[in-house]
Amino acid sequence: MDVKEFDYNLPEELIAQKPVEPRDLSRLMVMNRKDKSIKHRVFREIIKYLGPGDLMVRNVTKVIPARLFGKKETGAKVEVFLLEKIENSTWKCLVRPGSKVKKGTRIIFNEVLESVCIDWGEDGTRIMEFNTKDDRAIFSVGNLPLPPYVNNPDIPFERYQTVYSKENGSVAAPTAGLHFTKELLKDLREKGVEFADVILHVGIGTFRPVKTEKVEEHKMHSEYYYVPAETVRKIRNYRKKRGRIIAIGTTSVRTLETIARLPEKEFYRGKTEIFIYPPFDFKLTDALITNFHLPRSTLLMLVSAFAGKDFVMEAYRIAVEQKYRFFSFGDACFIY
Repeated sequence: MDVKEFDYNLPEELIAQKPVEPRDLSRLMVMNRKDKSIKHRVFREIIKYLGPGDLMVRNVTKVIPARLFGKKETGAKVEVFLLEKIENSTWKCLVRPGSKVKKGTRIIFNEVLESVCIDWGEDGTRIMEFNTKDDRAIFSVGNLPLPPYVNNPDIPFERYQTVYSKENGSVAAPTAGLHFTKELLKDLREKGVEFADVILHVGIGTFRPVKTEKVEEHKMHSEYYYVPAETVRKIRNYRKKRGRIIAIGTTSVRTLETIARLPEKEFYRGKTEIFIYPPFDFKLTDALITNFHLPRSTLLMLVSAFAGKDFVMEAYRIAVEQKYRFFSFGDACFIY
């Protein structure tokens, strides 16, 4: 399958540069997979499509202040982007300018915090060892890791977090969850909707374009996930009674479809490189809430696998025509 089949024309002015307030007033495109119908709603109206018998699976990862700005001993400025904690005081990072940071290079962030490059990764990353094991000390000098297509430095940190985020570890938000308010979650519970939590720490690979010509040749980045025993019990219970499992975001889909292909366990923890593109046999995802994704992206391929490529590309054409807002701070789709 050619990657260019997942391309579309997007006017730059439709890339959302700031979130809607309140969160649940963003627009919602409702896509019915069965009859290929499309309806235009406001996100808070999603409650009309949900009720008893629905289990919503949400990713409770929390975005960390991943962008650190420091200086070499020579005074040259360096940006260190935290990707993943390896152990204790050691982090896998992106460094810019990378050519200037060799093994042994010392980066000074303030009077008390510094790091040293102790190794290089094959993918151009650096292994940086900080002079503290305390993540809070490292995060205290960090900045919000906004996506490269957002040029608005005034976004409050908490606005790039879901209201239910719990576990530090992501360098990008699971953006489908940004539309939920605490009030909407409360209303959904009162209507009989249940929730189950998973963790998938979103890595920098979520922004990296597919550079191969053929979809099948692309290799996905690895991301840490955790599915607690309580969530596993809920999922199995809903499968037995034929309830709907609704994934909030593509990260929840990737987590669900990863464990669906593993032997039964009490809980699940590990790294996933699952790549979902058409055709794909979804085993644990019955409906999906997601944002509008970048052209040629693995996320657009996942959504196309779930709803059908032709239907999705037509929906995106309509979204552009109707001036929906795209990407992280943009509008949402509910596909059922």
